[in-house]
Amino acid sequence: MITVFGSINMDLIATTDRLPKPGETVAGNDFATAAGGKGANQALAARRAGRIVHMAGAVGKDEFAAPALSLLDQAGICLAGVKHVDGPTGTALILVGGDGENMIAVVPGANGTIAPEDADAAIGAMSKGDFLMLQLEVPAPAVERALASSRLKGVTTILNLAPLIADAPRLGRLADIVIANETEFERLAGQNDMDPADRETALRRLHQETGQTLIVTLGADGVIAIRDGVITEAKGLKIEPVDTVGAGDTFCGYFAASLDGGLDFEASLRRAAVASSLACLKAGAQPSIPLSADVAIKI
Repeated sequence: MITVFGSINMDLIATTDRLPKPGETVAGNDFATAAGGKGANQALAARRAGRIVHMAGAVGKDEFAAPALSLLDQAGICLAGVKHVDGPTGTALILVGGDGENMIAVVPGANGTIAPEDADAAIGAMSKGDFLMLQLEVPAPAVERALASSRLKGVTTILNLAPLIADAPRLGRLADIVIANETEFERLAGQNDMDPADRETALRRLHQETGQTLIVTLGADGVIAIRDGVITEAKGLKIEPVDTVGAGDTFCGYFAASLDGGLDFEASLRRAAVASSLACLKAGAQPSIPLSADVAIKI
């Protein structure tokens, strides 16, 4: 079973021909709202990948709470661990340029109320051998408690080092499996402007120091990882992206689901990379997450 301990948002999405430079105003082409939040996105991806998923997090008592949870509820994700608090649901303000790249500002809202006690409740409902997936859109003390409690209980933790907060390098050392993009991995490794050779050297060094499984997503170039001393690479699909929002979350959810479903590490990476590619072909974080059957025919 997979529990996702993390954020739940509503995404407010505007599209433009190109992303603005600092201080610049550009004309928009379209506007939409969609359920999001890195935690919720990853939970939905794991569920669409075919696994039993529990969501632990928080929404506000406002007009965004119900739509933020709607796709999770429809997918059959257990929402018993989602609390409803006074104040607004978390929101993400997203600009998507004509090339599919994006800029995002996240307002925590209810996500900011997540506390170590909520981590205790989430881990308390889990069993040895379960998977716990976390991100960094909820307060660091809650994430730290969840990681520590999971280790004591024998729960395998998967931490996505996004967004890149100040505590990311420290928290990254506490997880069993770490997933990071290129920028996040450079922060974890304490080294900037890595070329591929630098990245592999850093992967081996960190793995030797910590024993952790480390995964670095490389966008169109796929993914590179190290586990049990072995470097593994996997490729996604060659595509023309429409919207890259949610692609990383799709990777995380599908990867966790694949491990939970008994796939080996290399096959799990490949399946997650393909799912991530397919997520770039539609707009919106959650609406773009592919179904397991759609991924299977592309592997």
